Amino acid sequence: MGVRVLIVEDEQLIRWSLRQKLETQGYHVTESADGTSALLELENDVFDLIMLDYKLPDMTGLDVLRKVREVDTDVVVILMTAYSSIESAVDAIKLGAYDYLTKPFDMDQLIRTAEKALETTKLRREVRELRRHLQHEYDVKRIMGKAPCMLELFDVIASVCESSASTVFLRGESGTGKDLVARVIHYNSDRAPKPFMNITCTALSESLLESELFGHEKGAFTDARTTKKGLFEIADGGTIFLDEVGDMPAGLQAKLLRFLEDRTFRRVGGTTEISVDVRVIAATNRNIEEAIEQGQFRSDLLFRLNVITVQLPSLQERTGDVKILTQHWVTDFAADFRKPITRVSEAAYKKLEAYSWPGNVRELRNVIERAVLLAKGDMIGPGDIVVGTTDQASEESDGGYILPPEGIDLRELENSLVRQALARTNNNQTQSAKLLSLTRDAFRYRLEKLGLL
Repeated sequence: MGVRVLIVEDEQLIRWSLRQKLETQGYHVTESADGTSALLELENDVFDLIMLDYKLPDMTGLDVLRKVREVDTDVVVILMTAYSSIESAVDAIKLGAYDYLTKPFDMDQLIRTAEKALETTKLRREVRELRRHLQHEYDVKRIMGKAPCMLELFDVIASVCESSASTVFLRGESGTGKDLVARVIHYNSDRAPKPFMNITCTALSESLLESELFGHEKGAFTDARTTKKGLFEIADGGTIFLDEVGDMPAGLQAKLLRFLEDRTFRRVGGTTEISVDVRVIAATNRNIEEAIEQGQFRSDLLFRLNVITVQLPSLQERTGDVKILTQHWVTDFAADFRKPITRVSEAAYKKLEAYSWPGNVRELRNVIERAVLLAKGDMIGPGDIVVGTTDQASEESDGGYILPPEGIDLRELENSLVRQALARTNNNQTQSAKLLSLTRDAFRYRLEKLGLL
């Protein structure tokens, strides 16, 4: 359709001149001689730019501008007047006018202003469309499951979305969907129009992480050639997601605690206190209580993070959800890869449900993506399902290990695997538990049972 411009001007000669100039630029122009007819045009059509005279026969341009903002918040308005005053210009800008031009104006200057204004319209509409897409992408329904623990989780998430809580703590094993839950909370809250910023606390060194979070002043360190805003400052009014906060360096834990207490901070190398309104969503798969016992995490920081705690269940706890998630991803990936797959065999479902899923939902998603990509025909069978580090699909074995004909001593095997895990991790119980796809508590239980604690 092209760019649509509405000229609202009571002087016919000016309307004609503007129309001639704008149409040479390829714009589609509609004219109105007063405010009433202009508002009728707005009810029946969508415009990219409005050229609005300040003094109209039936109302002022500011009156029209107020009503325009009720109908369309994206369209840009350039106010035109022969009665320039600082007060009227300020009023126009406050009401959302893009610019304020005084008659008589240079036509070339007007066209340049119009082009810049149209870029603003385009950007606003792109942002609005992106926001609409993100709100759809991260609708609460994106978190799927019918297990009782998931129904409880949905209630908690809904309450958090509606609340004004400034701190939320997500806990759960790796791969349970903490990043997705954080985004769902943001995009279904009043903070959705503002930024969502996320950072993994283990991805950077302590000094770089501090600069990323809080920003720095020019000259604060060798490579600080300019002043830089941090994520807390950029996310003002929105949400910042701190993933793997349980592994945050000790020095930064103190600074995060101070921020959570008074919502102010200083940039690195700065002396000015900066105040922001940010919801902090922190997440960890670590046993924080154990980290506190080991002196690796501050107990007072845990108290601050624990305002609202959301516990994400492991996939093993979600009885029946493996099938629901599998059906969803098979449909999605089949469409993405243009594969004719429409069903999953019962044998494939049984294989999926028999697996322990140490990588949780993330691992299941990857397994289904691979199965859809490599499957032949319209059905996924057990041979298409590859789980764990090696697959024993050709064996009549439920657990992935082949039982020797002479049998084994299960307690002895368990004792050997636990000892090997401890030796490989230099007796780090948390890392040992991960090697065996166990929770920290489950691993300690085995240590006690085997007399190794």
